Amino acid sequence: MTTLPLKAKTRAESKFQFQMTASSVLLWVAAALLLASIVLPYWKLTLNAPQYPGGLHVHVFANKMIGDIHEIDGLNHYIGMRRLDEAAKFEREISVFAIVALALLVLAVSFIHSKWAILLALPALSFPFVFLADLWFWLRYYGQNLDPHAPLSSAIKPFTPTVLGTGKIGQFSTTAFVTYGFYLALLAGVLIIAAFVIRQRELRRVDA
Repeated sequence: MTTLPLKAKTRAESKFQFQMTASSVLLWVAAALLLASIVLPYWKLTLNAPQYPGGLHVHVFANKMIGDIHEIDGLNHYIGMRRLDEAAKFEREISVFAIVALALLVLAVSFIHSKWAILLALPALSFPFVFLADLWFWLRYYGQNLDPHAPLSSAIKPFTPTVLGTGKIGQFSTTAFVTYGFYLALLAGVLIIAAFVIRQRELRRVDA
């Protein structure tokens, strides 16, 4: 009579261990994705005009910008916009350390079997959206604070560049979209949520 409950208990324990291990693996993968996102661009901006058949491109990483920076800075000078490398200096300086810290917090959660440990991963969940919000802030700041003494200051009014989608700046049409690094960080968030759901379900079942 005692073997059935014992077997049931053993099966329950095995299921618990399997589910907790599965959630830990999801968290490990999420941490790896966050780290991998450091070396990939998060956002891309393309400026198109007849005199630039291939367009001008800027790729924004968490810690740097690459692309046709010099050419765009030259154009920005005429409308009174600041140099691109002056934007988000602090954010770019700390970004790698911040992402590593977020990944370590996610890893820490995988070793703590508590309902509330997942809260340590919340900063990683919010990171992609913080990136977009900060990007919007700087784009708006640059577009709304043009130098009134610039050569072509009278030809363009203050504006807010488009963060996502298409827009227009003077004679240029613009296309802006998130790219690989952002998607990796977003996928990391999805895996964290999945791990949270699994853990909450198993811990609730054990406590019942």
